[in-house]
Amino acid sequence: MIRLLLADDQALVRGAIASLLDLEPDLLVVAQVGRGDEVLEAARSSQADVALLDVEMPGLDGIGAARALRSGFPSCRALIVTTFGRPGYVRLALEAGASGFIVKDTPSGQLADAVRRVASGQRVVDPALAAESLAAGPSPLSSRETDVLVSLRQGNSSAEVASLLHLSEGTVRNHLSSAIGKTGARNAGEAARIAAENGWLLG
Repeated sequence: MIRLLLADDQALVRGAIASLLDLEPDLLVVAQVGRGDEVLEAARSSQADVALLDVEMPGLDGIGAARALRSGFPSCRALIVTTFGRPGYVRLALEAGASGFIVKDTPSGQLADAVRRVASGQRVVDPALAAESLAAGPSPLSSRETDVLVSLRQGNSSAEVASLLHLSEGTVRNHLSSAIGKTGARNAGEAARIAAENGWLLG
């Protein structure tokens, strides 16, 4: 029997996935959480074999949760199951230690098969996303440029970004200018949107 942990902040989605997987004779949902920062403790206490993780969750995103499992409870393998099928997320998830990455509209039979393959030590990635991820390549942004764009997307002004990141406003402007150039955007807001759509602002 493969023991499963489901982590998704949408209770209806989590419940639907649980119901589908519980129909499989060899799969058993043993824990459910709605926050990424609850994943590691839930996996340990339930002795889960595979954790199905959404990307965008409160407390800690799914990629961070996969990283926490790899370091804190490596016997539990992570499978990202998300609506956000962005190529950059695939690379980040695999680098964080996830064993698989599939989207939520995957048919239930394929989802169950993906769980079994991940449990057996295989890596499973949605083929279309894998191809897009290879084509997109790694993020061109530096860690500081990423930090600045993340803070900007959270609604902070340049002055607030500077204060939060302990930078001068001039340095923030320089990072924004560089990020705009690297993303081919017309302004900082568009640069942040493009970076988010490519999955460069997580992890």
